[in-house]
Amino acid sequence: MKIQVITLFPEMFEGVLNNSMMWKAQKVGAVEFSFINLRNYGLGSRKQVDDTPYGGGDGMLLKPEPLTAAIEFAKSQDHGALVCLPTPRGATYKHSDAKELALQAQTSGQGLIIICPRYEGYDERVTSLVDRQFCIGNYVLTGGELPAMILIDSVVRLLPGVLGGETSAEVESFFDDESIEPPQYTRPKEFRGMRVPDVLLSGHHAEIAKWRAEHSHKA
Repeated sequence: MKIQVITLFPEMFEGVLNNSMMWKAQKVGAVEFSFINLRNYGLGSRKQVDDTPYGGGDGMLLKPEPLTAAIEFAKSQDHGALVCLPTPRGATYKHSDAKELALQAQTSGQGLIIICPRYEGYDERVTSLVDRQFCIGNYVLTGGELPAMILIDSVVRLLPGVLGGETSAEVESFFDDESIEPPQYTRPKEFRGMRVPDVLLSGHHAEIAKWRAEHSHKA
């Protein structure tokens, strides 16, 4: 899977994508990351990428020309890639979305182009080039880099060969957008007076399954 990220701060991704499962995903060839520095498409000698909004208001907006040029370059590198934009106007991002994107990557080789907004947002006209708008929650961040990392992690971990366990992604929380896993325990059997439930120590698979079903719940 090819994932291109359009950002003013590509260095923010180094620690996240070069560790743990994201590092493994690159090693096994499941994903290839590349970064497009929006500043390279800035206008004039100062490489301007933002300007004041029409109609007044605080802050600055990303200009349409640099963003459009960056998106068009990304598309030239992967013509069938899906352009994604994290924005409060987008639909709430769910696990089913991650599964859909991972499946499309497996079946059709479809890559992703993720735009990272900054400042007070972006000129709305760039959305004509966007395929998917998503929101990770009802709060405000300083930029789109963290939402982009969330999108990347949630999709890439579902690609074959990344997690390792064949059923790991099928039995975890939110596998159906709603279910939450039951409590889990490991050794020791007792810790500071708190014991592992006896049923989990019984070896009785039917009773364990029943306990787990009873202690799962909906989000």
